[in-house]
Amino acid sequence: MDISIDFMRRIADAAAAETLPRFRSQGAVVNKEAGSFDPVTEADREAERVIRALISAEYPDHGILGEEHGSENTSSRHVWVIDPIDGTRAFISGLPVWGTLVGLTVDGDAVAGMMSQPFTGELFYANASGAHYEGPGGPRKLATRKTTDLAEATLFTTTPALFKGEARQRYDRFETTVRLARYGTDCYAFAMVAAGSVDIVADPGLKPYDIVALIPIIEKAGGVVTTFDGGPAEKGGDIVAAATPELHAAAMAALRG
Repeated sequence: MDISIDFMRRIADAAAAETLPRFRSQGAVVNKEAGSFDPVTEADREAERVIRALISAEYPDHGILGEEHGSENTSSRHVWVIDPIDGTRAFISGLPVWGTLVGLTVDGDAVAGMMSQPFTGELFYANASGAHYEGPGGPRKLATRKTTDLAEATLFTTTPALFKGEARQRYDRFETTVRLARYGTDCYAFAMVAAGSVDIVADPGLKPYDIVALIPIIEKAGGVVTTFDGGPAEKGGDIVAAATPELHAAAMAALRG
């Protein structure tokens, strides 16, 4: 099925009405995970609430999986996957590299998705017509770079500290093979693969709501997104996205060791 850009814009606008007034406002932060730091804010919860309401009104038979408010009707063929603020740590730090992620799966495959960054006024989305951008510089179709050689690639990861044990050693070796490595930016780095500014993103331990919305944006722009072992990315896990199939294969080989 096709999802209209008008519906994606409505979702982005509704979420922004909850997130932007709370951004850089020093609001309360709650830690969801004892012994660690997994922050959630009122903005996360309220943005997901309004997104779910829009989806339920437009597609009452569809299921929903959200980071903050759980799942409903996920036995449906059509399931929406929501991360109201991907990059909450960036959000509470005042950095505009977080985003609202909303994706649609049909029979488990990600077919449409959007990433909205309202502070910078950017919307990245994919539907049946392809992958698109709206924001500063004007609308355009998204296309990945044609990089095939690791030595010419720009690599992003949230932080190498997420790689544990031997996986960290493999990542460190991998990083030495690329031209440029940078850290952080969560979903924004994946969007930059689709936009042709970044070549590889490697992030371990992602949840479905961290990646589902981004899969069709990258794939329809010409890139590849899988787990480190080449499996489908829709269920999360250790995820690598790359600008070309050749670069993706090289990155997978390096990350597997």
